[in-house]
Amino acid sequence: MSPEPRLLEVRKNVLKQNDIVARALRDRFHREGTSAISLVSSPGAGKTTLLEKALTLLQPHYRVAALVGDLATENDARRLARSGAPVKQITTGTLCHLDAGMVERALEDWDVGKLDLLFVENVGNLVCPASYDLGEDLRLVLLSVTEGEDKPLKYPTIFNSADVAVITKIDLAAAVEFDEHSVQANIQAVRPGMRVVQVSARTGEGMDTFLRFMIEQAARLQKGVCADTGAL
Repeated sequence: MSPEPRLLEVRKNVLKQNDIVARALRDRFHREGTSAISLVSSPGAGKTTLLEKALTLLQPHYRVAALVGDLATENDARRLARSGAPVKQITTGTLCHLDAGMVERALEDWDVGKLDLLFVENVGNLVCPASYDLGEDLRLVLLSVTEGEDKPLKYPTIFNSADVAVITKIDLAAAVEFDEHSVQANIQAVRPGMRVVQVSARTGEGMDTFLRFMIEQAARLQKGVCADTGAL
């Protein structure tokens, strides 16, 4: 008789170790007064464009920085660096997600206590990132209008692990005949009560609401941090 497969056991051990590191990161962020916000989506949903716009608008008023994960190249980090905020690329090689250890190592030479908001852009993937806690306070799952309204139904785990759904590229909604009512219903069917924000990083529509929500949530989670939203 062949031995029992050990894949489940190995995966359980990997996730357990990840959770230990993630808890340590979360404790560190809270101790230093830094709010960490991660972004997950499928490739091409607009994470980098949205984050570049957010960093550019926030950077004059708040101490912000970003970590960005990708399988290869530092293209996204170079784009985000145009905002003037500190940025570091995490190249994962063959891994389709970031894990807490990668975040921990990327922050080794950063003074986290000098940041109000730390954004972590995950690898473009709606499956693997759902299982890996990165120590973040908020997880945003992005869905572009060009992807179709049924993404929440196809990938319920990532929507259940996220705190906020962000519908991106809304300037293209009419052109692709995007059904807002349908996607809202699908999101609520998977995660009842989930907050949904709509933005267009290209035109700026919804960006003010998006940024205020990020700052208000950070202030709520990290008492006394980023409480002044008037600058926006």
